Amino acid sequence: MQAAFVFDAARTPRGRGKPGAGSLQEVAPVVLAAGVFRFLADRNGLKGPEVEDVILGCVDPVGDQAGDVARSAALAARLGDEVPGVQINRFCASGLEAVAMAAARVRAGDAQLVFAGGLEMMSRVGMGGSGMPVLTDPALALPLRAIPQGIAADLLATIDGRSRAEVDAFAAESHRRAAAAWTDGRFQRSVVPVRDGLGLTILERDETIRPDVSEAGLLELEPAFAAMARLAGFDAVAIQRYPGVERISHVHHAGNSSQIADGAAAVILGSEAAALEHGLTPRGRILSSVTVGSEPTIMLTGPVEACRRALAKAGLSVADVDVWEVNEAFASVVLHVVSQLGLDQERVNPNGGAIAMGHPLGATGAMLLGTLLDELERSGGRYGVATLCAASGQAIAMVLERMP
Repeated sequence: MQAAFVFDAARTPRGRGKPGAGSLQEVAPVVLAAGVFRFLADRNGLKGPEVEDVILGCVDPVGDQAGDVARSAALAARLGDEVPGVQINRFCASGLEAVAMAAARVRAGDAQLVFAGGLEMMSRVGMGGSGMPVLTDPALALPLRAIPQGIAADLLATIDGRSRAEVDAFAAESHRRAAAAWTDGRFQRSVVPVRDGLGLTILERDETIRPDVSEAGLLELEPAFAAMARLAGFDAVAIQRYPGVERISHVHHAGNSSQIADGAAAVILGSEAAALEHGLTPRGRILSSVTVGSEPTIMLTGPVEACRRALAKAGLSVADVDVWEVNEAFASVVLHVVSQLGLDQERVNPNGGAIAMGHPLGATGAMLLGTLLDELERSGGRYGVATLCAASGQAIAMVLERMP
């Protein structure tokens, strides 16, 4: 099998994903994704038709994001009529899953050059806009003991013994690191400013970061999921599945959970033959990727097993990894991964994460991979891991090697 190289990666800034509140809501999702594709093609001297496929993750492909948004974005980016596209969905893991699928095609020799990434415009299509029977259909939800993710995060925090102070401290650090990364110019290479038809800048940096966030300020926020858990009986459902838990401690709120966001990201992947033919310089190499299923009530623990398997496939250990990008779906998720794998927290999300910068569901995985590559180059590290949990008890992990 041939190697799958990463030639380049880029993303939009993350905009607030609430209707009426975010700067990107005036931009059509297809146009947002097309802008990143066109930027990468131009920066790498590609005309477009060389691209053999476009694979794009999107969690809620309805409304403005419907109708195979990958193909539409490829056309809008003027990559060429002959360039196909496909939209895929693995919930929050979709963007990284798209990269994994592209890498698999390259490894197998089915394609030599592929664009992969993700898109989510949550200001236009709300979370759950395409429906989710595993949570809403009693015939599925009741036997699975399905509960909303926020309550699952509180359940995980309870089982792990996480205090409100601990998860709030993690959240405040995420904002501090993200603000410092922007100040230091660490995102400059990969963030593509979004402009309107006249060339005027709409958004050029993540607009959700709050450098002044403090643990004391976060302490003033009310738990976001406690009332729903009591009224709908979700706490009781969770305790049925985990009878050793006497009472769920609701520690998560808007300040220590990922922010709803708009954004798009893309990665160019290909073979050594593509590099030679098109004059591309490999920046990284995909060593392995693994997807797993996990217990669907707590649903957020899968990254631990996914990372273990991905590292084993790559012939590496936890100690070999220089940088970790663990999606900050909730503070307790990252802290769980850190504790279970015995990670040095200084190597985990060194430039902040989704708590500070937002989580545009289908795009985040591809964003994490780009951030991981940039950080490995900046720090001189060799190996990195990107991982995300996903709804209904899934997870993905990918091992990346920086090219010398």
